[in-house]
Amino acid sequence: MIKTSATVFANNNRKKIAIISVRKKGLRLALKIKAALPQSKIYTPQYKNTLKDLTGILFSEYDGIIFCMALGIVTRIIAPFIKDKHSDPAVVCVDDQGRFAISVLSGHEGGANHLAILVSNIIASQPVITTATDAAKNIVIGIGCKRGITKEEVIKALEVALVKAKVSLRKLRCAATIDLKRSEAGLKDGCLELGVPLQFIAKDLIRNFQGHYQRSSFVKNKIGVEGVSEPCALIAARNPRLIMAKRKVGMVTVAVVREQLKILG
Repeated sequence: MIKTSATVFANNNRKKIAIISVRKKGLRLALKIKAALPQSKIYTPQYKNTLKDLTGILFSEYDGIIFCMALGIVTRIIAPFIKDKHSDPAVVCVDDQGRFAISVLSGHEGGANHLAILVSNIIASQPVITTATDAAKNIVIGIGCKRGITKEEVIKALEVALVKAKVSLRKLRCAATIDLKRSEAGLKDGCLELGVPLQFIAKDLIRNFQGHYQRSSFVKNKIGVEGVSEPCALIAARNPRLIMAKRKVGMVTVAVVREQLKILG
């Protein structure tokens, strides 16, 4: 099963995804993920040997496998079946508490990085991505937009933001917006065309965010929070510094954040 692009899961409705759970807590998460990914299938093996045999079968049949269990178990179970990054399925691990969605295998080539972000958006967890290609990216763009936005407007806004912030598209790790925009096809398609993962930030997280950003009573009256582009970028980023305050580009509002390296010691 040859993968053709790191964005293999951005258009996830065409991909076969297996979800595996061995405990009740994990099963609750699996059911939540399946509800958002109707083309996926849940497997609940009861014994360790059954889990191993099942994994071997799924490795050749599915584009992606989501394990709802401890990372240590996943690592041991998939080890005998790993071949290479061009043919292995994307593997994502979600802990039983639903705190993290970890890209485990075929992160860049197979699309596990995108799948991890997709899963984290569904269960409101933290995506964990460690591949050098993506981990070295340190720019996050926050996006706010009008309803019915087109992908062309989104692409233009992102390109303008990068130029104004004087950063390259190659450094863009992800875009972030409020979860109210999940159904905006133009927003999702624009990010997809640029190969940029789109992360949805829960409205409650924005409402309770205490960081400094430009707050708007108009926006609060409209959707119940005081901002979108700046707080979304700041929440999605790690150790963030705002390098471009929110700027309106047509029907889109964008803000740019750089993730700063923490110096320990």
